[in-house]
Amino acid sequence: MSFRTIAGDGPLRLVVVGAGGMGRAWARTVRDAEDTELVGIADLSSAAAEAAAEEVGAPGLALGADAVELARRTGADAIVNVTVPEAHHPVTTAALLAGLPVLGEKPVAASVAEGLSLAAAAEHTGQLFMVSQSRRYHRSLHQAKRRLAGLGAVGIVAVDFFKAPRFGGFRDEMASPLLLDMAIHQFDMARFLLDADPVSVSCEEYNPAWSWYAGDAAATAVFAMEGGARFVFNGSWCSPGFETSWNGSWRISAERGTVLWDGEGEPGADPDEAAEPADDPGREIAGSLREFVAALRRGREPMGRVHANVMSLAMVEAATQSASQGRRVAVDDVLDRSYDAALATERDADVRAVMKAWPSVRDALSLKKEPQ
Repeated sequence: MSFRTIAGDGPLRLVVVGAGGMGRAWARTVRDAEDTELVGIADLSSAAAEAAAEEVGAPGLALGADAVELARRTGADAIVNVTVPEAHHPVTTAALLAGLPVLGEKPVAASVAEGLSLAAAAEHTGQLFMVSQSRRYHRSLHQAKRRLAGLGAVGIVAVDFFKAPRFGGFRDEMASPLLLDMAIHQFDMARFLLDADPVSVSCEEYNPAWSWYAGDAAATAVFAMEGGARFVFNGSWCSPGFETSWNGSWRISAERGTVLWDGEGEPGADPDEAAEPADDPGREIAGSLREFVAALRRGREPMGRVHANVMSLAMVEAATQSASQGRRVAVDDVLDRSYDAALATERDADVRAVMKAWPSVRDALSLKKEPQ
């Protein structure tokens, strides 16, 4: 399942779609990278787009409300989709069908069903759609995985995530703020560490009495993973004091030893055997951007290609369903229901035909294995 590459030696010309806080961070990252050029910012609000251009030091930058039109006007090679999750599907679909590769912010879409539609659209068009799961881009995470190599089979991956952010705004009113807005990062990191996808999950959500969130801001989830390992997520967004890293605090138990990682510094292993240093993947969104460019220029399979990344969102949907229903949820049930919903709502006949040709959803999503 290949994708079209872009020949040339010059910087990749990019339009950033979305002029909010994260969109501006992406615009600065694109501006500062040696192998990319920021050629436009698209947003439904012209005032927001103008303010973003001013903030990144490009007051004369091309602006517009329509990402595809702006990309064509500026001769952009690709777009970076930093819209709200509800807009991920329409914006990315329009770009792919217009022949533009896309680097999108997480989550892949607002639902697994929309994510499946986007995977099929990428197949149909032959364009790369990569999701920026930015917390994979941390050298110490890759070193933790490297240190596991000599310890045999991994049986337990456990992460504690305890923070106390006071965001204000929509997160304070969400039904499941921790699971829906944050946990996908740790879920995705566990998939990376194990090289395995989820099979089922049991999850409980709750809200401590002192919580300032309207919805449940704490959760414990136990995932059964392919190969038999368990991934245990234990987290809270309303736990002040001795807070963990935003990456979480990890303990990985294997057949012949354990790896510990505090989410920031160098991982430790017991027994402490020598391990080759991991390659530097770059840091957070700058690492995502670097990998996207390398994929388009050299055809190198990136982490976060849409087919692989849908499984991380499926973990979120399965966990929230388990919590609300009070029972273990099979991930294949989530995938199958999402597939039926995607077929029922897909408007593009060619994209629908791609989905209908899949042998199964899990098989279709696992056709592309990510780089190790």
